Amino acid sequence: MNLWDKITGDDMTREMKALESRAKMLPVDYQSAWEKVKANLWPHSDFSGRNLIPILDGVLDLLEESAADGQSVQAVLGDDISGFCFALIGEDGAKSYQDKWRQQLNQNIAKKLGK
Repeated sequence: MNLWDKITGDDMTREMKALESRAKMLPVDYQSAWEKVKANLWPHSDFSGRNLIPILDGVLDLLEESAADGQSVQAVLGDDISGFCFALIGEDGAKSYQDKWRQQLNQNIAKKLGK
């Protein structure tokens, strides 16, 4: 990836288009689950969203393999897709701006209090 692509976000656009084209080949119920997964993960992205690309790629791999095996979406992701997404990002996984700013604020307060 060159600097220009990173600055303009062209690399992200290409990667997301590739993911979306792969997702369009999935069965309809898998496609709707994919949309729900994306909706639950994007609030945890950083400024560019680059931190989510490997996570989204992994989820799409899982969906593709399970669709090829003939499993249902509920068997793979369960009934609680938001819970599945939270398990993916975990506590130290993809952090949102709020998480980063909260951590920075807590560190600054701890410094001022001498801890």
